[in-house]
Amino acid sequence: MHKLGRLAALPLLALALAGCAAQMAYRDGRNLVEQDKVEEGLLKYQEAIAAEPGNAVYKAAFLQARDRNAVRLLEQAERSRAAGKGALALQDYRRVLAFDPGNERARAGMLAIEMDERHARMMEAAAASVDKKEYEQARLKLGAILSERPQHEEARLMLARVNEQAGARAPEDALAAAFRQPITIEFREAPLKQVFEVISRRSGLNFVFDKDVKADQRTSIFLKNSTVEAAVYYLMVGNQLAHQVMDGNTILIYPNSAVKLKEYQELTVKTFFLANAEAKTIVNTLKTILKARDVVADEKLNLVIMRDNPEAIRVASRLVALQDVAEAEVMLDVEILEIKRSRMMELGISWPNEVTLAPLTSAGGGPLTLETVRNLRRRDIGISNLSATVTAAKTDGDSNTLANPRIRVRNKEKAKVVIGDKVPNVTTTISPGAGGFASESVNYIDVGLTLNVEPTIYLNNEVAIRIALEVSNLVSTITTPNGTTAYQIGSRSASTMLQLKDGETQVLAGLINSEDRSSGSKVPGLGSLPIVGRLFGTTRDDNEKTEIVLSITPHLVRTVQRPAASLSEFNAGTESSFRSRPDQSPRTAVAAPVRQPAPQPAPAIPSAPPPPAPASQPPQAAPVPPQVAPQVTPIPAPTTAEAAEPPPETEE
Repeated sequence: MHKLGRLAALPLLALALAGCAAQMAYRDGRNLVEQDKVEEGLLKYQEAIAAEPGNAVYKAAFLQARDRNAVRLLEQAERSRAAGKGALALQDYRRVLAFDPGNERARAGMLAIEMDERHARMMEAAAASVDKKEYEQARLKLGAILSERPQHEEARLMLARVNEQAGARAPEDALAAAFRQPITIEFREAPLKQVFEVISRRSGLNFVFDKDVKADQRTSIFLKNSTVEAAVYYLMVGNQLAHQVMDGNTILIYPNSAVKLKEYQELTVKTFFLANAEAKTIVNTLKTILKARDVVADEKLNLVIMRDNPEAIRVASRLVALQDVAEAEVMLDVEILEIKRSRMMELGISWPNEVTLAPLTSAGGGPLTLETVRNLRRRDIGISNLSATVTAAKTDGDSNTLANPRIRVRNKEKAKVVIGDKVPNVTTTISPGAGGFASESVNYIDVGLTLNVEPTIYLNNEVAIRIALEVSNLVSTITTPNGTTAYQIGSRSASTMLQLKDGETQVLAGLINSEDRSSGSKVPGLGSLPIVGRLFGTTRDDNEKTEIVLSITPHLVRTVQRPAASLSEFNAGTESSFRSRPDQSPRTAVAAPVRQPAPQPAPAIPSAPPPPAPASQPPQAAPVPPQVAPQVTPIPAPTTAEAAEPPPETEE
């Protein structure tokens, strides 16, 4: 028995020790959490839970400490990130993930810090590109930043400066600087590929031709102090051709036909993440302006996906930037005052309008008989209701009911304010027929003050407000013969349209309800006498006046933003193509080389080998006939005297 007792005591002792260990771990965890040693404290809480899994106090303490400290550290990290202290914010996010690995807010914060670092590097690269006057490279980097983070203020300001310095037109994205070299060129009825050969030698660009480009197609072009880009553009337009930039130095030339465009024209998929505009509105705009077909709207995520050529995507980006702006908002400071004034005066003497004569009962208290009445004398008859009351009273009352709501409303949105009560109105419906039954339904009527406003904000910071004000009150209660209760409701309303400046106050008054009542009780004849008649009657004069005063003041919270000129008006190409024209800004004139006078020509025409064809084309089969040889005046680059050999000229 003694051994069995010892064996039974061992589990009890183990339970007691486990309870003490859990209690100590719980106490240590609480102390560590209070000392901002959150990770160690939560580990102690977990030890206490492991020792006593069924203890709800330990679990609640663990969850509360974890959530409370996670929120505190996350808020601290966001403040550090906003202040530009990314390292401190990253440290707090890691602390949160250490004791709460599934915290999505901390993971998103770490991704945001990585994005901030990447954006900082891109901003430095964009600034370096601006210093080198490589504006298109800067545009690409800044556009990438703003597509990921539209509220990036530094990128937005730098992009505005780049657009101002480089002009509104965006040149070809992938072309090298040689594409924009200055050139003066003159060809008359020359083979098209020969013209491109001269341009290739001058600029260093490679031209690749589609097999359907006619080898014997001739063209004429005369450009002075222009660019290689302009020469290529006008050759494309004048010969029904199109080109596609393959890389930084290679351009593909192909016929401008629907089949070739579908084969060669590269398409870009662009996703527009909208912050303010609705996806359906943006899609309607793109379909109407750009005739875009491959464009869809995701209303759940409020984004638009478009698939088109890069030029159309560029124009679509500008259109989306014009529409995806924050709506203007206005704060309406409204003050509604109901002023009640009542005046009551009662003056005079109230005389009795009847006198009651009754015989007095006998001393014995017996009933009155005819014999008793016949022997009545003056001392046996009593008089009652013989009294007069002098009244002199004046009552004045003033009361004000004030409501001062402040309403923030978006542009062209309606707002409603109701201050009052809902009065139940019971409607009884009786079914026809012998076995019909009655049913009652209750609907509620607003009684009090109802204000409806609809503001319209203009570009000059003026606000047009459509106002509808209604003030109602319960006048009386009416009971129908069927026992249903109905209410008589008095109402005063006003509606108007006014236009105010920012901060201007307008007072609307004049909703006045005035009641004058006069009543009296007078002795006939004597009470009608002037002046003296006041001694033979009473008069009661009651005057009540109620006025509603409305004061409204608009305060603009967010105004309508007028877009920059470069955004509101820009080149959108032609009806069939969105490709922009070359830059038309003025350039410094380049002098053509002076040609020496030629000697007296011989009667025979010297034969000259034709210029070599471009590397991407096979050599021509025969030289150009002498009678149609082109006249070329190549213009040297600003630092060289001659850049290319002119083709042979016809001499007589």
